[in-house]
Amino acid sequence: MTVDASQQHINQRLEKYARFGVHLGLERIQHLLAALDNPQQQVPIIHVAGTNGKGSVCAYLSSVLVQAGYRVGRYTSPHLVSWCERICVNEEPIAPEALASTLAQVEMAIAPDTETPTQFEVLTAAAWLFFAQQSVDIAVIEVGLGGRLDATNVVDRPLVSVITSLSREHWQRLGPTLADIAGEKAGVLKPNCLAVIGPLPAEAEAVVLARSQAVGCPVLRPPISTLDADGWASYPTPAPGQPPLRYRLPFLGAHQQINSAIAIATLNALREQGWKISEAAMQTGMVQARWPGRLQWLTWQAPDGHSYPWLMDGAHNPAAAQTLRQYRDDLQRQSQAGMAPQVADLPSPLPSTTTWLMGMLSTKDHADVLQALLRPGDRLHLVPVPGHATLPPAELQAIARQVCPELAACTIYATLAAGLAGAIADPEAVRVLCGSLYLIGHFFQTQRYQG
Repeated sequence: MTVDASQQHINQRLEKYARFGVHLGLERIQHLLAALDNPQQQVPIIHVAGTNGKGSVCAYLSSVLVQAGYRVGRYTSPHLVSWCERICVNEEPIAPEALASTLAQVEMAIAPDTETPTQFEVLTAAAWLFFAQQSVDIAVIEVGLGGRLDATNVVDRPLVSVITSLSREHWQRLGPTLADIAGEKAGVLKPNCLAVIGPLPAEAEAVVLARSQAVGCPVLRPPISTLDADGWASYPTPAPGQPPLRYRLPFLGAHQQINSAIAIATLNALREQGWKISEAAMQTGMVQARWPGRLQWLTWQAPDGHSYPWLMDGAHNPAAAQTLRQYRDDLQRQSQAGMAPQVADLPSPLPSTTTWLMGMLSTKDHADVLQALLRPGDRLHLVPVPGHATLPPAELQAIARQVCPELAACTIYATLAAGLAGAIADPEAVRVLCGSLYLIGHFFQTQRYQG
């Protein structure tokens, strides 16, 4: 079977389960895994929950553990281009043929007299099965949605549980308040299993800490890494009197000082459990981590032969949009202070306005995201997110005009290609593509670019 045929076979297999939607609960995945001889019990895991930061923390952890010489599984979501991206061993996505074969094994284990599993449950079972068959030493598992009833929450004794951050997202399923959402995320905490917890809003922190006390889960609250004048990050070494761990950050944004600190604290906890992870492995693994589509600069090769720098970021929820806005504002402050932009081809000084090219799914908090991003004088170009439940650009346009009436322009297009062409016709500005990771993936799949 060719790669293209395997990809089509994967899409067909998984599409059958998409109609069951998101249906949180553990009974279906537990029955399915039992029919597969419980592969999740054969794989030591780090379980990573949170609203934002999960992906980059997983990328840091996986990269360092590979550098330390371990065979490492990594399960994340969503994907940008291919389902294969979600299941990796030693940083390499599962081959399409292997994923198709693994999905076939999972489907054969679905008992006809039981409730049909959801798409995410089928893929999660495939990840557990593949990691067990590949005899990974350890797997880094990202929660899909929530935590307590998420299909990944089937391991009683994770090596470490992680909660990166908490904000109001997926409230329609997890509960209307931040406390409700925190209660669901805290469902990953297990008795006598260490939890590494990032900075949380007070309302969420109270719920998470109460849950940790109730189940007897020890908690580690890591300090935030500092950033030196030379661009190196520093994290305090647990051993008294030892110099801090210094490392380079591969990802942009001040929030990576938090995410990288969470990863290092988790790795230190593994070291205390006997895992062999040298300081050199931590330094090399941190800087070599990769997590595309999140605050990523690249150069788009336009059909007219010219090249244009673009900033790519999912920014699909309000907290992520605020992080993107902070990064954009930091760039402007640096430019005003006379610092040359560190990104090739950006003008210096930077234009003060931003050209946004956006598409969003219908389920997102559109007004809150737009409120975080837009400023008077900005230009906004809106496109659909192909192949997904997109919010019609005309509806997003109406929301944007209400949120920021002082936009210099707000235009809709039928396709991403048309939106890109419209955006480069704007006066000079910083150009940003955001609003949906699936839209970023569509760009990667259909456009020519470097970086």
